[in-house]
Amino acid sequence: MSAAVLTVRLPGCPGAYRLTADGAGRIAAIAPCDDSPSGWLSPAGIDLQINGGLGLAFPDLQPGDEPKLAAIGDWLWQQGVEGYLPTLVTASLVDVRRSLAVLAAFQATDTAPQRSRILGVHLEGPCLAAPKRGAHPEQHLQPLTVPLLEQLIGPYAELVRIVTLAPELDPMEDAVPWLRQRGIVVSLGHSLATEAEARVAFACGATMVTHAFNAMPPLHHRETGLLGAALTTPGVRCGVIADGEHIGCTMLTLLLRAGQGCEHLFLVSDALAPLGLPDGRYPWDERIMTVTNGTCRLEDGTLSGTTRPLLDGSLNLANWGICDPETAIALATIAPRQAMGWAAPTRPEDYVSRSLGELLHWTWDGSRLAWTRAGQWA
Repeated sequence: MSAAVLTVRLPGCPGAYRLTADGAGRIAAIAPCDDSPSGWLSPAGIDLQINGGLGLAFPDLQPGDEPKLAAIGDWLWQQGVEGYLPTLVTASLVDVRRSLAVLAAFQATDTAPQRSRILGVHLEGPCLAAPKRGAHPEQHLQPLTVPLLEQLIGPYAELVRIVTLAPELDPMEDAVPWLRQRGIVVSLGHSLATEAEARVAFACGATMVTHAFNAMPPLHHRETGLLGAALTTPGVRCGVIADGEHIGCTMLTLLLRAGQGCEHLFLVSDALAPLGLPDGRYPWDERIMTVTNGTCRLEDGTLSGTTRPLLDGSLNLANWGICDPETAIALATIAPRQAMGWAAPTRPEDYVSRSLGELLHWTWDGSRLAWTRAGQWA
């Protein structure tokens, strides 16, 4: 790659910037300028909730599935995702522990370039409220106790990065602190928690909400519940599925306004095993789900997820006019990192020394947002 001079905007940084890339494709210098930018430059996406891909459901992982994990990582990289948390939905304790072992072994040995990295694991369940279990199998739900968490996580506390739980199942108020002491982010979801119960969990250390509006009571003008507490508690961020099915477009608009964009929100895909495959009928444990236009439903009509990759959410939000392009970009790239407490580029100098091949270049023609790998564009 030859040296290049590029003029771009950076999410969260006002004005335009001229950056110089060296012959190796790394950013050598960056400075503000008055030139017209070609678009935005951002880090690639981070997906904190993805349940499988290319036909593989992460709770079904077996020793020997490492090539499948590699293929998923390669595919996600092509979809603009730099890293992700394989999400294990409610399953038997044996299945969860086996999947954790496979993921830990793969993460420790995966060094291939240009592959989306496993950054840890998200356990979505099994300590969920039965009436709000959604597609999670009821027979595998478990009580929320510290002994159960110890049995579930075992030696994988450094691998597990998020646990989704229903806080009203924790009357002793010791589960959230136990997880936080091990550096695990606690996300509230699949829950009937009242506003008061949610605020107790946030005071104990929970900092996240799983797929806002889904598998929880709706906002009500007298009892705002879990989501109302989250949107008004500093430091709490909510995952959002922006496919137009999990949350209607009008409510997405209201949510973005109430959540002050990236202040309280970040995008997730919530993608299921058929991610990367065509519409059709696919197994979900012992059940069958139907994928239609990228939306997954069980045979009883229960909405179970999507097969749309993460950055489709950013494109939808901008192209539907729900938010400005810069916010849409940041919700999938900057905000997930901030939600996890990971380093996120929030200053121009944070981009220096980064490879263009790892970054995304976004363009906006007034009605359509699009992206490509910055290395390809340069």
